[in-house]
Amino acid sequence: MSFTFIDLFAGIGGFHGALSALGGQAVYASEIDKDAVSIYEHNWGLKPDGDITLAANDGTMLVPAHDVLTGGFPCQPFSKSGKQKGMDETRGTLFWNIAKIIEKRKPKIVLLENVRNLAGPRHTHEWEVIIGTLRELGYRVSSIPLVVSPHRINPEFGGRPQVRERIFIAATYAGKNTQAAHEEPEQLNLEHLTRGWNIQNWNLEKHLPLEPKGAKGLERFALTKPEVRWIEAWNDFVVTMRKDMDGESLPGFPIWVDEWVTTKKLSIPENTPAWKATFLNKNAEFYTKNKKSLDAWLERWDNLNDFPPSRRKFEWQAQNTKTLWDCIMQFRPSGIRAKKPTYVPALVAITQTTILGPQRRRISIREGARLQSLPESFDFANQTDAASYKQLGNGVNMSAVYHVMKALVERDRDLLANSRSLVKSVSQSPTNLNTALENRFR
Repeated sequence: MSFTFIDLFAGIGGFHGALSALGGQAVYASEIDKDAVSIYEHNWGLKPDGDITLAANDGTMLVPAHDVLTGGFPCQPFSKSGKQKGMDETRGTLFWNIAKIIEKRKPKIVLLENVRNLAGPRHTHEWEVIIGTLRELGYRVSSIPLVVSPHRINPEFGGRPQVRERIFIAATYAGKNTQAAHEEPEQLNLEHLTRGWNIQNWNLEKHLPLEPKGAKGLERFALTKPEVRWIEAWNDFVVTMRKDMDGESLPGFPIWVDEWVTTKKLSIPENTPAWKATFLNKNAEFYTKNKKSLDAWLERWDNLNDFPPSRRKFEWQAQNTKTLWDCIMQFRPSGIRAKKPTYVPALVAITQTTILGPQRRRISIREGARLQSLPESFDFANQTDAASYKQLGNGVNMSAVYHVMKALVERDRDLLANSRSLVKSVSQSPTNLNTALENRFR
């Protein structure tokens, strides 16, 4: 065994798969969602514990010793009651429970993942508290946010065609009250993963790959008749307007059919937010300029009267793609969004599952697993598709974890001098996650 790790807020095991591919062995996992626990145990052979607040607190420490602590932890607001911005301010949050484990077990490495907004202006305080707490506990960690997305990683290294920008907090134990724990280290170097790769070159059929047409079970991901009708109507819009606008680009701003009036009749209430007023103005200008074509289109589709309100909205992000059916789409509460058939939007809940226009279906569960870099052997057993989509949407991308861990070990070799087996195992693992997975899960 080269090193041990624990997997907190484990979901279905994205961290587990990546750390296993690097030669690690899980000695503990924690996950509160019962469906995810079942799938985790089914695939990794380890049953996650339940509520981490019961396993790690002031009076209890049921989490065993380990070399690496990982977790895609929920972000919660901290109290702001004190000035030191340290561990005391995290009390009452799940990060406090993580900190209690770190304080007691002193793992060599802490690797945490969260949504990009954690390092945004709304969460400046939370970010400072997290970094400050880790340093207080004796860890060298950069205060500069590390944002990683699998779609920016060259497929040569196991990248995936999914936009999934996430913050990684990568910390290595230096010892309490040491200079190394309070210095600002260089951010992890991941440039080699993106060098020479153009994200517009993703090809889902080649790089994911997509399931072959006619594959068993794909019929359950097919679009419904109403969904086909919504797309047919907006495809007619795309084709018609591209022809009638004499080569002009289709609008890139959100199209709101219910707000179409001429500029002369446009009336914007005084308290309307600036962003909405801008879109109302743009829609009025677009409608006024193209009224004849748009009225004819609306008449052909009975003014979209049988469409839900969110399907009377449309957002074109596909540039020169010829038709809507050639696009990747999402049915969003804010409307139908279309983009070029390259990389896909981040996996989320089933209501926004990516639609593959040429295949006239949603991505399959297997394709979703590939987007998260899960091995082909990963099995969702007999649970519902809705549960599987949810778990994939809540998961961490294994390729991103894999390469962040490799970069962290490379940067902090000086602090890991007494962890030779860990360093050797991680540094000698293949540069391509796919190769590592084949070696580990063949």
